[in-house]
Amino acid sequence: MIRRLKAYFYKRSLDPTSLEKIMFIEKLIGELVDEPDLYLKALRHRSSLVDESLAHTESYEQLEFLGDAVLDLIVTELIFRNFPQNDEGFMTKLRSKLVKEPTLASLANEMGLPQMIEVGKRVRTQGIEQKDSVLSDIFEAVIGALYKDKGFDWTAHFVIGVYEKYIDLDVLAVTHDNFKSILLELTQAQKLSTPEYRVMRESGPDHNKTFVVGVYLNGTRYGQGEGKNKKRAEQIAAAEALKKLSKS
Repeated sequence: MIRRLKAYFYKRSLDPTSLEKIMFIEKLIGELVDEPDLYLKALRHRSSLVDESLAHTESYEQLEFLGDAVLDLIVTELIFRNFPQNDEGFMTKLRSKLVKEPTLASLANEMGLPQMIEVGKRVRTQGIEQKDSVLSDIFEAVIGALYKDKGFDWTAHFVIGVYEKYIDLDVLAVTHDNFKSILLELTQAQKLSTPEYRVMRESGPDHNKTFVVGVYLNGTRYGQGEGKNKKRAEQIAAAEALKKLSKS
């Protein structure tokens, strides 16, 4: 009761934009929130801060770190529930698909999170709130906020509901998405050069880097990918190269 009263008076002190975000979250989860400030942080990109040295505590970054760990456990439970007879190798691969950047970004879009993200004026025209890397981080940060506000059981119930609503687990389980392997097999079959992956750019702090990788055949770039690690960026680049080769 005391937490709910504190939340009530806190929300009354909010500016209209912040209050809109909280009302959005409450509609999304179907429940009043007890710690509104957590959700405002979860939706706040470091670029919106006057002092970015405070980003780890005042933006989504710490909550994203927490949400990542919570999400891994929830997704593992989801897999056990739906595929109890499958082995560890199958479960590990499926979990990787369920928590990878594009999947989380897609879920964030389905939930309507992009329009709620707070970004700085200097990056607003860059569409940063539409980047998979940012959307996946925001998704995990919201999970972290939910965990701190509502506890594990409530958060697990909500997250599993989101996955079951938007993702066909049976289809995803048999989808092959090792695009690097597919590209290598294709280039060998067509007697092309072996794909070469080059890091074109990396940015961000050490704990939250973003990599841009290009894939080259015979010195020509056929694809480019961006991800939170080199492996993910290479997979995206390979997928783009496959699309280009299929049209040639």
